[in-house]
Amino acid sequence: MDSVTLDPLDRRLLHALQLDGRAPFSRIAAVLEVSDRTLSRRFDRLRARGLARVSAAPHGRAAGLAEWVVRLRVRPHAAAGLARALAGRADTAWVTVLSSGTEVFCIFRVPEADPAPLAVLSRHPHVVDVTAQRVLRHLMDHRWRGRTSALTPDQAAALRSPRAGAPGPTALTDLDRGLFAVLARDGRAACVELAREVGWSDSAVRRRLDDLRDAGLLEFHVEVEPRLFGYTAQCLLWLRVTPARLSAVATSLAGDAETAFLGAITGSHNLIAVVICRDADALYAHLADRIGALDGVEHVEAADITSYSKRFAPSAASRSGA
Repeated sequence: MDSVTLDPLDRRLLHALQLDGRAPFSRIAAVLEVSDRTLSRRFDRLRARGLARVSAAPHGRAAGLAEWVVRLRVRPHAAAGLARALAGRADTAWVTVLSSGTEVFCIFRVPEADPAPLAVLSRHPHVVDVTAQRVLRHLMDHRWRGRTSALTPDQAAALRSPRAGAPGPTALTDLDRGLFAVLARDGRAACVELAREVGWSDSAVRRRLDDLRDAGLLEFHVEVEPRLFGYTAQCLLWLRVTPARLSAVATSLAGDAETAFLGAITGSHNLIAVVICRDADALYAHLADRIGALDGVEHVEAADITSYSKRFAPSAASRSGA
C-alpha cells in the first residue's frame, strides 16, 4: 500500500462514488470530462489490488435492526484470528483490531428486540473481557471529508444521488434479502448479475433496486484506506459528556474534518467517535487542543485502530466461526 499513490483523477472518482456508489461511469465521466473507459479501468485497478470497493447494506433502523458496539479485551496472539472470524459473520460491521492486538472492536446489527450475541464471545478461550453498548443514534449526515474533498461544489452537486427523507420501518422481502447479500459483496454488481444470483427477472430486480434506493433503504459505502490519502493516525474515542451539553458537543464534533463517525451510545460513555488525523502529532493536537477544550467533555478514552478486518462487508479472506 505504501507504494500506491492516488492521483487527482483517482481522488475525484472515489469522491464521486462516495456521493453515489452505483453512479454509472458514463455519468461520472461526463462531469469529470474524461472517458468512461478510463474511469472503469481506474476503479478496476484499485479494486483488483484490494484498495477500494463499493459495498451496500440496508438502512439499519428502517430494516428493524439495532446496533451494538462490542469491545473485546483479548490475548494479543488471538486478536487477528478472532477479528477474521467476526468479519465473516453477516451480522457484524466495523471489525477492527485496537491497541496493537490487545482489543477487538465490532458492531453487531441484530433485530431490534434481540440482544447482541455475546454468549459465544464470552466463551472464547482467548477473550478476557466483553462489554457491549447500544447505539442510540448516528450523529453525522456526511462522510469523512478526507475522502470527499476532490470535487468542486458544482461537480459534487451534479453527481450527488437524490436523497429521500428518513426511511420508516419496512418489512423486507425475500428479494430484498437476496439483493442485500449480493450487494454486500459488490455494491456495483450489474442488474443482470443480481438477477442471476437471486433468481428473479432482470426487470424485477431493476425496479426493486430503484424502489429501495428512492426510499432511502439502501446505503452504499466506498471502502478506501485513509493512508492512501496521506492520513496515518486512526483512533476510536469514547467520550463522557455532561447530558445537558451532549447535543452541543455532538454538533461541534460532527463538523470537524477529523471526525469519520459519531454516535450516541448507552453506558458510562455516551458518545463514540472515529477520528482520522495526518499523524500522531496531529492526533495529539486534536485530542488536547480541540476536544479537550469543549465545554461539557468530562472524560475521553482513546484506542488506536491497528487494522480493519471488516468495514461494512466481509473481505475475501474472512472466515465465519466466531
